[in-house]
Amino acid sequence: MLDDIRHLAREIGPRHGTSDAYQQAADWVAERFIDLGYDVVRQEVNVPSGNSWGIDVPAGRTPNIIASPAGFDDEVPHRIVGAHLDTVPQAPGAEDNASGVAVMLELARLHVSDDRPVRFIAFTSEEPRGPGDNMHHFGSQAYVKRLSASEREAMRAMVSLDRVGVRARAVPLCIGGSGTKRVRGQLVRSARDADIPTTTCADNRASDHWSFERSDLPSARVGSVPYAAYHSARDLPRVVDRRQLQRVGATMTAWLDVPGS
Repeated sequence: MLDDIRHLAREIGPRHGTSDAYQQAADWVAERFIDLGYDVVRQEVNVPSGNSWGIDVPAGRTPNIIASPAGFDDEVPHRIVGAHLDTVPQAPGAEDNASGVAVMLELARLHVSDDRPVRFIAFTSEEPRGPGDNMHHFGSQAYVKRLSASEREAMRAMVSLDRVGVRARAVPLCIGGSGTKRVRGQLVRSARDADIPTTTCADNRASDHWSFERSDLPSARVGSVPYAAYHSARDLPRVVDRRQLQRVGATMTAWLDVPGS
Protein backbone atom coordinates (compact mmCIF):
# COMPACT_ATOMS: atom_id res chain seq x y z
CA MET A 1 0.00 0.00 0.00
CA LEU A 2 2.80 2.44 0.83
CA ASP A 3 4.46 1.72 -2.52
CA ASP A 4 1.20 2.51 -4.31
CA ILE A 5 0.84 5.77 -2.38
CA ARG A 6 4.40 6.75 -3.31
CA HIS A 7 3.76 5.96 -6.96
CA LEU A 8 0.62 8.08 -7.17
CA ALA A 9 1.91 11.00 -5.09
CA ARG A 10 5.54 11.13 -6.21
CA GLU A 11 5.77 9.61 -9.68
CA ILE A 12 2.44 10.91 -11.00
CA GLY A 13 1.67 13.74 -8.59
CA PRO A 14 -1.22 16.21 -8.80
CA ARG A 15 -3.98 14.73 -10.98
CA HIS A 16 -7.17 16.73 -11.22
CA GLY A 17 -9.88 14.87 -13.06
CA THR A 18 -9.40 16.29 -16.56
CA SER A 19 -5.59 16.37 -16.51
CA ASP A 20 -3.12 14.24 -18.44
CA ALA A 21 -1.77 13.09 -15.07
CA TYR A 22 -5.21 11.74 -14.14
CA GLN A 23 -5.30 9.75 -17.38
CA GLN A 24 -1.88 8.32 -16.49
CA ALA A 25 -3.13 7.35 -13.03
CA ALA A 26 -6.29 5.80 -14.50
CA ASP A 27 -4.23 3.71 -16.93
CA TRP A 28 -2.02 2.53 -14.07
CA VAL A 29 -4.97 1.55 -11.85
CA ALA A 30 -6.68 -0.23 -14.74
CA GLU A 31 -3.55 -2.29 -15.40
CA ARG A 32 -3.26 -3.15 -11.71
CA PHE A 33 -6.81 -4.50 -11.68
CA ILE A 34 -6.27 -6.43 -14.93
CA ASP A 35 -3.09 -7.99 -13.55
CA LEU A 36 -5.11 -9.16 -10.53
CA GLY A 37 -7.59 -10.91 -12.80
CA TYR A 38 -10.48 -8.43 -12.85
CA ASP A 39 -12.56 -7.43 -15.84
CA VAL A 40 -12.08 -3.69 -16.26
CA VAL A 41 -14.42 -1.13 -17.84
CA ARG A 42 -13.61 2.54 -18.37
CA GLN A 43 -16.81 4.49 -17.79
CA GLU A 44 -16.36 7.88 -19.46
CA VAL A 45 -17.72 10.93 -17.65
CA ASN A 46 -18.17 14.46 -19.01
CA VAL A 47 -16.90 16.94 -16.42
CA PRO A 48 -17.44 20.73 -16.64
CA SER A 49 -14.82 23.42 -16.24
CA GLY A 50 -14.70 25.18 -12.92
CA ASN A 51 -12.56 26.30 -10.05
CA SER A 52 -11.05 23.59 -7.86
CA TRP A 53 -9.70 24.86 -4.56
CA GLY A 54 -8.71 28.22 -6.04
CA ILE A 55 -7.39 27.01 -9.40
CA ASP A 56 -9.30 27.06 -12.70
CA VAL A 57 -9.63 23.62 -14.33
CA PRO A 58 -10.87 22.78 -17.84
CA ALA A 59 -13.82 20.70 -18.91
CA GLY A 60 -13.10 17.26 -20.28
CA ARG A 61 -13.99 13.62 -20.62
CA THR A 62 -12.49 11.41 -17.93
CA PRO A 63 -12.97 7.79 -16.82
CA ASN A 64 -14.15 5.92 -13.78
CA ILE A 65 -12.20 2.65 -13.63
CA ILE A 66 -14.63 -0.17 -12.79
CA ALA A 67 -13.15 -3.56 -11.84
CA SER A 68 -15.39 -6.60 -11.53
CA PRO A 69 -14.44 -10.21 -10.78
CA ALA A 70 -14.80 -12.73 -13.59
CA GLY A 71 -18.43 -13.70 -14.11
CA PHE A 72 -19.76 -10.71 -12.16
CA ASP A 73 -23.46 -9.99 -12.67
CA ASP A 74 -24.51 -6.52 -11.55
CA GLU A 75 -28.12 -7.69 -11.23
CA VAL A 76 -27.08 -10.19 -8.53
CA PRO A 77 -26.57 -8.93 -4.93
CA HIS A 78 -23.15 -7.31 -4.59
CA ARG A 79 -21.14 -4.68 -2.76
CA ILE A 80 -19.04 -1.79 -4.06
CA VAL A 81 -15.76 -0.49 -2.64
CA GLY A 82 -14.72 2.84 -4.14
CA ALA A 83 -11.97 5.43 -3.82
CA HIS A 84 -11.51 8.63 -5.79
CA LEU A 85 -8.36 8.77 -7.87
CA ASP A 86 -8.21 12.50 -8.59
CA THR A 87 -6.74 15.34 -6.52
CA VAL A 88 -7.12 19.08 -6.36
CA PRO A 89 -4.69 20.70 -8.84
CA GLN A 90 -2.03 21.77 -6.34
CA ALA A 91 -1.81 18.57 -4.27
CA PRO A 92 0.12 15.34 -4.94
CA GLY A 93 -2.61 13.70 -2.88
CA ALA A 94 -0.81 11.07 -0.81
CA GLU A 95 -3.55 11.09 1.82
CA ASP A 96 -6.27 12.59 -0.40
CA ASN A 97 -6.67 10.14 -1.95
CA ALA A 98 -3.81 7.81 -2.81
CA SER A 99 -4.35 6.30 0.63
CA GLY A 100 -7.89 5.20 -0.26
CA VAL A 101 -6.85 3.92 -3.67
CA ALA A 102 -3.99 1.92 -2.15
CA VAL A 103 -6.25 0.22 0.40
CA MET A 104 -8.79 -0.50 -2.33
CA LEU A 105 -6.14 -2.16 -4.52
CA GLU A 106 -4.95 -4.31 -1.63
CA LEU A 107 -8.52 -5.37 -0.84
CA ALA A 108 -8.97 -6.24 -4.51
CA ARG A 109 -5.88 -8.41 -4.36
CA LEU A 110 -7.05 -10.21 -1.25
CA HIS A 111 -10.66 -10.75 -2.35
CA VAL A 112 -10.40 -11.55 -6.06
CA SER A 113 -11.49 -15.16 -5.49
CA ASP A 114 -14.35 -14.44 -3.07
CA ASP A 115 -17.70 -16.10 -3.65
CA ARG A 116 -19.36 -12.92 -2.34
CA PRO A 117 -19.18 -10.52 -5.33
CA VAL A 118 -17.47 -7.18 -4.81
CA ARG A 119 -16.96 -4.50 -7.46
CA PHE A 120 -14.09 -2.01 -7.04
CA ILE A 121 -14.27 1.47 -8.56
CA ALA A 122 -11.65 4.22 -8.87
CA PHE A 123 -13.87 7.29 -9.25
CA THR A 124 -12.88 10.30 -11.29
CA SER A 125 -13.37 13.97 -10.41
CA GLU A 126 -14.54 13.69 -6.83
CA GLU A 127 -12.92 17.01 -5.97
CA PRO A 128 -15.11 20.13 -6.28
CA ARG A 129 -15.18 22.43 -9.30
CA GLY A 130 -17.58 24.87 -7.70
CA PRO A 131 -20.05 25.12 -4.80
CA GLY A 132 -22.80 22.62 -4.07
CA ASP A 133 -23.44 18.94 -4.63
CA ASN A 134 -23.80 19.21 -8.38
CA MET A 135 -20.25 20.56 -8.78
CA HIS A 136 -18.70 17.77 -6.71
CA HIS A 137 -18.39 13.96 -6.97
CA PHE A 138 -18.80 13.86 -10.76
CA GLY A 139 -17.62 10.28 -11.27
CA SER A 140 -19.82 8.73 -8.63
CA GLN A 141 -22.79 10.87 -9.65
CA ALA A 142 -22.44 9.54 -13.20
CA TYR A 143 -22.14 5.93 -11.99
CA VAL A 144 -25.31 6.19 -9.89
CA LYS A 145 -27.32 7.92 -12.64
CA ARG A 146 -26.54 5.11 -15.09
CA LEU A 147 -27.73 2.31 -12.80
CA SER A 148 -30.84 0.47 -13.94
CA ALA A 149 -33.62 -0.33 -11.47
CA SER A 150 -32.43 -3.95 -11.22
CA GLU A 151 -28.83 -2.86 -10.65
CA ARG A 152 -29.91 -0.49 -7.89
CA GLU A 153 -31.87 -3.30 -6.24
CA ALA A 154 -28.86 -5.64 -6.38
CA MET A 155 -26.40 -3.14 -4.87
CA ARG A 156 -26.35 -4.06 -1.19
CA ALA A 157 -23.76 -1.54 0.01
CA MET A 158 -21.18 0.99 -1.14
CA VAL A 159 -18.18 2.10 0.93
CA SER A 160 -16.02 5.06 -0.04
CA LEU A 161 -12.39 4.94 1.12
CA ASP A 162 -11.35 8.58 1.30
CA ARG A 163 -8.43 9.97 3.33
CA VAL A 164 -7.81 6.82 5.33
CA GLY A 165 -4.11 7.02 6.24
CA VAL A 166 -3.44 9.94 8.59
CA ARG A 167 -2.32 8.99 12.11
CA ALA A 168 -5.32 8.84 14.44
CA ARG A 169 -6.61 7.06 17.52
CA ALA A 170 -9.49 5.45 15.63
CA VAL A 171 -10.96 4.82 12.18
CA PRO A 172 -13.71 7.31 11.23
CA LEU A 173 -16.94 5.73 9.90
CA CYS A 174 -19.36 8.24 8.44
CA ILE A 175 -22.65 8.79 6.66
CA GLY A 176 -24.27 11.90 5.21
CA GLY A 177 -27.22 11.83 7.58
CA SER A 178 -30.12 11.50 5.15
CA GLY A 179 -30.25 7.74 4.53
CA THR A 180 -29.85 4.38 6.18
CA LYS A 181 -27.24 3.79 8.89
CA ARG A 182 -27.07 0.09 8.03
CA VAL A 183 -23.72 0.04 6.23
CA ARG A 184 -22.04 2.15 8.88
CA GLY A 185 -23.42 -0.19 11.53
CA GLN A 186 -21.97 -3.18 9.70
CA LEU A 187 -18.58 -1.47 9.58
CA VAL A 188 -18.72 -0.64 13.29
CA ARG A 189 -19.42 -4.27 14.14
CA SER A 190 -16.73 -5.55 11.80
CA ALA A 191 -14.16 -3.18 13.30
CA ARG A 192 -15.14 -4.28 16.80
CA ASP A 193 -14.68 -7.91 15.79
CA ALA A 194 -11.22 -7.03 14.45
CA ASP A 195 -10.40 -5.08 17.66
CA ILE A 196 -10.14 -1.79 15.74
CA PRO A 197 -11.25 1.43 17.52
CA THR A 198 -13.70 3.60 15.58
CA THR A 199 -15.46 6.94 15.70
CA THR A 200 -18.72 7.73 13.90
CA CYS A 201 -20.24 10.81 12.32
CA ALA A 202 -23.60 11.46 10.67
CA ASP A 203 -23.04 14.71 8.74
CA ASN A 204 -20.23 13.89 6.31
CA ARG A 205 -21.19 14.50 2.68
CA ALA A 206 -17.72 15.24 1.33
CA SER A 207 -17.00 11.97 -0.48
CA ASP A 208 -18.43 9.66 -3.12
CA HIS A 209 -20.68 7.82 -0.67
CA TRP A 210 -22.91 10.90 -0.78
CA SER A 211 -23.78 10.34 -4.46
CA PHE A 212 -25.18 6.97 -3.41
CA GLU A 213 -26.84 8.08 -0.18
CA ARG A 214 -28.63 11.05 -1.78
CA SER A 215 -30.02 8.54 -4.31
CA ASP A 216 -31.35 6.28 -1.52
CA LEU A 217 -28.63 3.66 -1.93
CA PRO A 218 -26.98 2.20 1.21
CA SER A 219 -23.50 3.60 1.69
CA ALA A 220 -20.88 4.88 4.12
CA ARG A 221 -17.48 6.55 4.18
CA VAL A 222 -14.31 5.29 5.85
CA GLY A 223 -11.85 8.08 6.62
CA SER A 224 -11.71 11.88 7.04
CA VAL A 225 -9.21 12.65 9.83
CA PRO A 226 -8.19 16.35 9.62
CA TYR A 227 -4.54 17.04 8.80
CA ALA A 228 -2.44 20.14 8.15
CA ALA A 229 -1.40 19.23 4.59
CA TYR A 230 -4.98 18.89 3.32
CA HIS A 231 -5.36 20.08 -0.30
CA SER A 232 -1.82 21.43 -0.41
CA ALA A 233 1.55 20.66 -2.00
CA ARG A 234 2.56 19.15 1.36
CA ASP A 235 0.18 16.18 0.97
CA LEU A 236 3.15 13.84 0.51
CA PRO A 237 3.71 10.19 1.51
CA ARG A 238 5.20 11.20 4.85
CA VAL A 239 1.75 12.27 6.11
CA VAL A 240 0.47 8.69 5.80
CA ASP A 241 0.72 6.39 8.81
CA ARG A 242 1.31 2.67 8.30
CA ARG A 243 -0.69 1.68 11.38
CA GLN A 244 -3.80 3.59 10.29
CA LEU A 245 -3.67 1.98 6.84
CA GLN A 246 -3.52 -1.42 8.54
CA ARG A 247 -6.50 -0.56 10.75
CA VAL A 248 -8.59 0.48 7.76
CA GLY A 249 -7.55 -2.60 5.83
CA ALA A 250 -8.44 -4.87 8.74
CA THR A 251 -11.83 -3.18 9.18
CA MET A 252 -12.69 -3.53 5.50
CA THR A 253 -11.48 -7.13 5.32
CA ALA A 254 -13.64 -8.04 8.30
CA TRP A 255 -16.62 -6.34 6.65
CA LEU A 256 -16.08 -8.08 3.32
CA ASP A 257 -15.78 -11.43 5.11
CA VAL A 258 -19.28 -11.13 6.62
CA PRO A 259 -21.83 -13.13 4.59
CA GLY A 260 -24.90 -11.27 3.43
CA SER A 261 -23.67 -7.74 4.17
